[in-house]
Amino acid sequence: MSSNFYIGVMSGTSVDGVDLALMDFTRHPQLIASDFTPMPPKIREKLTALLRSGETSLQTLGELDHQLGLLYADSINSFLTKQNLKSDQIRAIGCHGQTVWHAPNGEFPFTMQIGDMNLLAAKTRITVIGDFRRKDMAYGGQGAPLVPAFHEGMFASSKRITVVLNMGGISNISLLIPNCPTIGYDVGPRNALLDSWIERHQGKNY
Repeated sequence: MSSNFYIGVMSGTSVDGVDLALMDFTRHPQLIASDFTPMPPKIREKLTALLRSGETSLQTLGELDHQLGLLYADSINSFLTKQNLKSDQIRAIGCHGQTVWHAPNGEFPFTMQIGDMNLLAAKTRITVIGDFRRKDMAYGGQGAPLVPAFHEGMFASSKRITVVLNMGGISNISLLIPNCPTIGYDVGPRNALLDSWIERHQGKNY
């Protein structure tokens, strides 16, 4: 079945859960529905430990990769049920996975995301597009932020300069200047620091 419905998947540095967006790209991008699945406490605990220390075993890394793939798939299948949609009505899933390490400025730049995309495709029976960040780096980018391309498509104007501030775990800006290449870059931590402060001083995750 031909469709212009896509599902975007996001799990960020807060490790609070999985955000889903059902988009219709028939004409102008339109948000049809959204959903959120909380991160299971055991997975969050392991991810938080990994993100803070930068150290783990290959066994733990592989298990987290599998668990996240299943979590993404279960979240999407539940979302489809809520929206009364079938898998063949979705053209593709976009999912970059969970970033566990990002080092774009070293001698051998790399970024690492986990969440088994093959498992996600198999469990949902939907085409999955992933590994966005490493492809950007392969072409000379830094792998983050990726959102400036979207900002350009949504907000660029031939009559004015537009600056878009994206406030996530790490804040970034997109600079859209008429007749010039789009510029985007990280400007510093935001929710990542707020989450740490809340956890330390109020005993909450975020």
